[in-house]
Amino acid sequence: MRINKFLADCGIGSRRACDKIVEEGRVQIDGRTARLGDEVGDRNIVMIDGEVLNRNIKHSYYLMNKPKGCVCTVKDDKGRRTVMDYLPESAGRVYPVGRLDYDTEGLLLFTDDGDLAFRLTHPKNEIPKTYLVKIEGIVSEQDLNRLRSGVFLDGKRTQKSHIKVVSAMKDSMRLHITITEGKNRQVRRMFAAIGKEVVFLKRIRIGELGLGSLERGKTRKLSSEEVYYLKNL
Repeated sequence: MRINKFLADCGIGSRRACDKIVEEGRVQIDGRTARLGDEVGDRNIVMIDGEVLNRNIKHSYYLMNKPKGCVCTVKDDKGRRTVMDYLPESAGRVYPVGRLDYDTEGLLLFTDDGDLAFRLTHPKNEIPKTYLVKIEGIVSEQDLNRLRSGVFLDGKRTQKSHIKVVSAMKDSMRLHITITEGKNRQVRRMFAAIGKEVVFLKRIRIGELGLGSLERGKTRKLSSEEVYYLKNL
């Protein structure tokens, strides 16, 4: 087993995050500093920051209705509130799966299962994520079709998206948009590409897993059925 997968199985983080930890020289295998691509067997002793790791652990899975006004990091160098402040103490060492920006609220997952985190965040898996969007003004069907077909961000066209109009008033619209990518601030930037500003953004589903009646700022454990669903999404 490669060292990044071993670390992920131990709940250290996603495989990408574990690669970074290895590169920083924080991991030892049988007393020597580990390198990217190293293989680990049952008889090897693996340590991180001087602590022996054991992969035979039970993973934890949580779902949060993230409020806006906090960042999706474990610590923030600007002193802002983070999503970790909303987790119960009993959650242990879990990490956010992906990100929602400071002003975006809604469904956010936490786990110490690195394999699941990798599966849900890697672009190749095209995991659908649905957002409730409110914009000022009205978007024409022509512009909605532009979004559905893909717009250019950072010189590359976004993948096709599904958009449904929820309501349309004189001065605003509410829509559901489902995307399968996770570019930085993607939904906001997609609407900016057609000249519209997003004034409210909330992630409401990952696949068919939704928030249900979970209140803003609250967290709950995922059921075994929900975990199974995400692992097979």
